[in-house]
Parts: sequence; structure tokens; C-alpha cells
Amino acid sequence: MDVVFINPAVGQNYQSLKSRYSAIEPPTWALLLAEAMRNFGYDVSIIDANAESLSEENIYKKIKTLSPKLVVFVVYGQNVNAGTTNMEGATKLSKYLKFKDKSLFISFIGSYVQALPIKTLNEEDSIDMVFTNEGVYALKNILSLTEINQKTISKTKGIALRIKDQVKINPPEKVVPNDRMDLDLPGYAWDLLPYDKQPLDLYRSPMWHAEYDQDKRSPYAALQTSLGCQFKCSFCMINLINRDDEDEIGVSSNYSGMRFWSPDFIIKEFEKLIEMGVKTIRITDEMFLLNKKYYVPLCEKLSKLNTEDSLRMWAYSRIDTIKNPDTLALVRKAGIKWLCLGIESGDKKVRLEVAKGKFEDVDVKKVIKQVHDADIDVMANYIYGLPGDDNLSIKKTLDLSLDLCTSGWNTYAAMALPGSLLYKEAVDKGIQLPDTYSGYSFHAYDTVCLPTDKLKAWEILKLRDDAFQLYHSNDKFLDRIKFRFGDKAVNNIKEMNKIKLKRKIIEENLY
Repeated sequence: MDVVFINPAVGQNYQSLKSRYSAIEPPTWALLLAEAMRNFGYDVSIIDANAESLSEENIYKKIKTLSPKLVVFVVYGQNVNAGTTNMEGATKLSKYLKFKDKSLFISFIGSYVQALPIKTLNEEDSIDMVFTNEGVYALKNILSLTEINQKTISKTKGIALRIKDQVKINPPEKVVPNDRMDLDLPGYAWDLLPYDKQPLDLYRSPMWHAEYDQDKRSPYAALQTSLGCQFKCSFCMINLINRDDEDEIGVSSNYSGMRFWSPDFIIKEFEKLIEMGVKTIRITDEMFLLNKKYYVPLCEKLSKLNTEDSLRMWAYSRIDTIKNPDTLALVRKAGIKWLCLGIESGDKKVRLEVAKGKFEDVDVKKVIKQVHDADIDVMANYIYGLPGDDNLSIKKTLDLSLDLCTSGWNTYAAMALPGSLLYKEAVDKGIQLPDTYSGYSFHAYDTVCLPTDKLKAWEILKLRDDAFQLYHSNDKFLDRIKFRFGDKAVNNIKEMNKIKLKRKIIEENLY
């Protein structure tokens, strides 16, 4: 075996939400890298510790049986913070594997190590090497070696490594160019994933995506039609996959850019999933409805596959790119029944400042009404504690969300995620940051969010948690859910809302 890709367990980041309410996402990047390396002629395997709830010992036995030249931990996730929070479970496992067999050569790829390659290797001695961007060509070059060790890979581009007691970061390797996307990132190795009775049945969607019905959550898949984002939002770190420098701290907004697979190529991946019986699908692109050259022909092709309106899909969009009723009609016909929109703040000044030109000046209420009129539900994303936020602006955000009354509501306390501009600024200013990986989880007990000039971190987090309870018990919202999805969905929301997250910084009034 040339390489084994490991999707690690997520740990306890979701507290008591984990067992029933959190999603179990398919390992998108492990699937992409596995298929790419298989296409280059290498023998590959995937171990999904998260989906199978595998013990450390069982994982070790699988690795020993496969006897790979290289072990690659793929530490991403579908939420922007997951590449950091999932490091908790990943490093716990890598330490165990190193303890069992020091000869294992262990590498990591993911947003945290792309942001902080030197810090990672200095602090985690169970990791031999990290990839500093998406890693396709660097990984291909390493696998071509007869033997993989610190000496043979010492001059490989696109990695950071430890040589004896010294950590070094090598010059960057290029990412797959747009004209080679179909060739060098040729789809997903779906056949390598574990399952129980049918493909992808160990994975489950977010509750809202399944119309708040547990029975509709699985089988579930997620795929991308593009990579990266052309915008420079200070709270985001999605563009680290494009990293092209050797700085000690990578900043995502320095690497903005998008690449696309062709619609003809991507539609084949949808066809594979539908043939496997998967109808609940997430389109993971940060900006799906941005470039008409790609999304229009793809939606037209999807509409032909969406027989009997059986597909249940969702996608992200900018709120200022969906004002055209014809676009919304096409999207709905394609089986995209939810749009996830980043509204961020009810205060225009706060929203425009943090988004760095992301938004045109739009009437948010009018746009949401147009989406609802097109028979599409909205998962509205907000952020509490953005630079400039105070009690008044946060109240504006809550009031706006209650007025919009979308079928999905998601609010995070602003966090300096490693790889974001907010992280770099927080380091430079000496602002308190989490001292654990799980501290970057939006739902963890030890979450540490950012303060603002007017609000302490614990005050912001409490406002967020209180707002979650208030929104999901609001009569106007529950009436909409009953109208859209029925009494079963309402009852599931009420049960979910009984769970109250415990927060250390709130209990101790910290920061």
C-alpha cells in the first residue's frame, strides 16, 4: 500500500449534541486526494475513524495490515473551524500510533497545519511532516520516492518537516490549475468509504438539511464543484488550500482565488451518487451561485436528474447574487431546496467592514422573500462579536433574524480561526486565544471567542447561546416549520432546544 488517508474522530467538540444532532460528514478532501493519487497510479485506502467510531487500537491494526509507505491524516471538515477543532482527535490518534510504532511516517494535511505549519511541528512530535497547501502535487512527488523519510523528502516543495530537532518550511508547491482540475483532481473515491447496508449510510446531514427529520438524514454525501473563494473576509480561512508562501503564519485572505471543475465532469459525480441511492447532498462550494458559466449549465443538467423532485440539496450563495427570479427558479428545479446565506450582521456598517467588499448594498428582507417565494428554504448565517459589534448591533442582528424568519438559523460567536486575518491580528495585539484545539469549536465547553471594544468574550457567547434558544422557541419560526415540514419537525426542534451547552468562559465570566 502506498498511502492510507485517515479521517480522524471529531472528539467531544459538540458536547451532548454529538450523539443525535451533529452531522457526520463524508471526508471530502480524503476522497479527492485518494482518487487523485489512485489516478496517478498509486495504491490507496481510506480509514474513516469518525464514521465507524473506530478505537485507536483498531485503527492501528488496520494500518499494520495495510502496511503503507505513508500515513496521511486529512484534518478538514465542512465547517470553517473544523480543520482546527478536529486536530484534537487527530493528534490524540497520531500520538497513539507513534507510541505503537515509531517507524510509521505520519503526515498531516488540513487548514490548521496550512495556517501554522511551524507551530504544529514544534508542538506535535508525533507528526513528521505537514502539507502547506492542498497538497496534490507535493503528495504525488513524495509517493514517487522509493523510501519516505526526512532525508528523502527534505527538498520537496509544498511541505514543512522536522529534521532532527529543527523545523523547516520548504518553498510552496503549485496547486492544481483550473485547466487541469478534471484531470488531476478527477472526482471522489466513493468506493473506499465504509458503509452498513448501502453506500454512504454511515453519514448523516445536518438536521435542518433533512427538514428536521432524522429519517431523511442518511445516506448523505457532500461534494464540491469549485475550490476556494475570490473574496477576502477577515473571519474566514477557506483559501488556505491555495497557499503559496513560506510565512510562519498563513493568512487566508492573501490567497483568494477560485478554480472550477467543468459542469460535464461534475454531473457525473452527481450521477454516481444518485445511482447509489443518495438524494440528500450538500454542495460544499463557498460561493456556488457566483459564476454563471459554471452553475447555470450544472443546474440545467441537475434538473434532468431531479425526477419527481426527489433530490434534497443545499448550497451556499452570496446574498447579492440571487436577486434574479429566473436564477432561483432554475436552482429550485435542480433540486436545491435550501440556500445557505451569510448575512453575518444586521448592522450594515459591521457587515461591510468585515466582508471586505463581499456585499453589494442589498435589501436583505427583499432577497429572503424572493428566495422563499421560489419555494426554497434559507439557512441564515450570522456572526456575533464582529469588530465594531456592541449590544445594540447584536440586537439588530437578532431582530433582523426574527423578522426574516428563515427555516434555518445559525449564529456563531466571532472567533480568530487559525488562518484567518482575525487570528493574525489577535496574535499581533496579544488578545486571548484558545489554548486547546477544541477551544476553537463553536459548540465546545472550552470555546474562547473574540471580545470587541464594547463586549467581553463571555458576554458575546452568552448572547449567542441565549439567541439560539430564543429563536428556536419563537412561535413565528415554529409556525413556519409546521407549515413547511409538519408537526414531526416541530417536535424534533423542541427536543433539540432542550439541550443547553455548557460554557466555561460564561461560568467564570472570562475575557
